[in-house]
Amino acid sequence: MPALHLGPLRIPWPGSAAKDPYWDAFINRAPNDARNALQEVLAHAAGGAVNPNRVELHTPEITAAHLKELATFLGAEQIGIVGLKDAESADAAESAESELGTRKSELPAERYPFAIVCAVKADYDPRTAPGVGGQVPVRNGIFVSFTLAAYIREMGYRATNQEPADHERLAAAAGLGTLNAQGRLVSAGRGARIHIADQVVHTDLPLAPDGTA
Repeated sequence: MPALHLGPLRIPWPGSAAKDPYWDAFINRAPNDARNALQEVLAHAAGGAVNPNRVELHTPEITAAHLKELATFLGAEQIGIVGLKDAESADAAESAESELGTRKSELPAERYPFAIVCAVKADYDPRTAPGVGGQVPVRNGIFVSFTLAAYIREMGYRATNQEPADHERLAAAAGLGTLNAQGRLVSAGRGARIHIADQVVHTDLPLAPDGTA
């Protein structure tokens, strides 16, 4: 495919064999000012409150299928749901709070029964391409995760994309691919040209998991 000409600036499409210093900088040169990196803003965006009025759900299988359709609409290439073995339900947490006579802030951090991990396409590896263009998969992944968590909260269930998580391992547990020698997920469809969203959605929305971890 020929390069796109914009006056004196010649920008090749991603994957073009053309060598262009502007494009190389766009992909590989980290921003001079971190405020020009949108992913830094998105990564720390605070989520809203949980809707006190829960929606009526279908079965966990149907709910999971709907959630995957939404993730695809938002730009995810793949989405997997993992059942967390050491999870604690919201009801159990509330019961512990009542029995112990403590405030929620004094209890151990709440554990969620499910983790939702998303993968987006990556023409460039964001771990080796720190430029504004090279970090597009990171921004796309954060956008999908944040929006899924927000949607779940609007349904009346707890969800956060701010919990620390081993996203590559969870992706493998969900069946999105296998881990290579470097611990990076390799998918059947796109190989290594995929980015697992750094932010994993943790939720107590009843879902049918694709695997456990």
